[in-house]
Amino acid sequence: MAAGRQLSTPVAVVSALASAICLGISSVADQRSTKRVKTRKALSPEIFVDLVRQPLWLAAIGCNIVGFALQVVALDNGSLALVQPILVGDLASAVLISWYLRKRAHVERPGGKRADQKMFTGVALTTIGVAGFLAIGRPSAGENHATFGTLPPLAIGLSLLVGACLMVGAKSDSLRPLATALACGLCYGAAAFSIKLVTGEFGGGPERVFSDWPIYVFLVVGPLGFLLNQDAFQQGTFLAPVQAIITSTDPVISIALGIVWLNVTVRNTPAAIAGQVLALLVMVVGIVVTAQNSPQTMEHPNAEATPQQQAAPLERADRVRYSLGAPSTPPGAGPVGGSSDAPGAGLEPSS
Repeated sequence: MAAGRQLSTPVAVVSALASAICLGISSVADQRSTKRVKTRKALSPEIFVDLVRQPLWLAAIGCNIVGFALQVVALDNGSLALVQPILVGDLASAVLISWYLRKRAHVERPGGKRADQKMFTGVALTTIGVAGFLAIGRPSAGENHATFGTLPPLAIGLSLLVGACLMVGAKSDSLRPLATALACGLCYGAAAFSIKLVTGEFGGGPERVFSDWPIYVFLVVGPLGFLLNQDAFQQGTFLAPVQAIITSTDPVISIALGIVWLNVTVRNTPAAIAGQVLALLVMVVGIVVTAQNSPQTMEHPNAEATPQQQAAPLERADRVRYSLGAPSTPPGAGPVGGSSDAPGAGLEPSS
């Protein structure tokens, strides 16, 4: 940290909240986009060639960039243990946006008001868990520099864990989206850790930033996590477990790395530790409940499926298209995973 550099908790909190909103908008658009393109093998960059032709995906990327920039501002002004829990609000933001679009389209969702009540309960539990952890733990700012000795154990540990996830996914099609989501969360947690380190180099200018190792860690784990995210979204028949795993793993990993290597401290009395563990458990339960009752957790049939495969879930997928603002596909009008250029294919519902 530069001499005399003072962190600003209000700036960190506001930036983190704004980042969560932007990332939530991006998530809604991203999930729809990945269902409209051909299914690719894990870690295949060809998925980006398909997605770049989707205007909705390009909008998602724009929101992602803004959200990332705000995350950098937040991490430059607050500790990992402060910022990363707040960013789980991206899931709450995504489901609330989807709920609003569905209500605006005047379409009832499966489960009706009861499903909505569960969803809002999940959002409330997530918020209470995050607020409880921050209030009880009172995380310190910690440091934003780490020696080169941090790199080998970080790289080896992350490589082993991500590699194990991909091996599990390769051996089991049913576990592939969950294993890929876990690998994604690991990468996102390491990316947040490296961003925090990069912010510590800002005072030395670009030369300082690009002469140290954290920026290169980020340039590896950031794009890798994003690729894994696209693959997990596309492969998951139900997106709730994928969302829950990514959203839960990211802050847990980044906070753990901050405690181990950046001297981030939280209150460590027995009562405080118990309270923090309970708060994190409430947060995770809230994430799971929210994801399970999210309006966008059911799959759009993939564009490469056979007509018979597409016809079976047509009614179910049609309800999801309504909930996200797209027009209904009348019976016999063709696959719902069709061209993104169809009228109303964006986020806004048709009038």
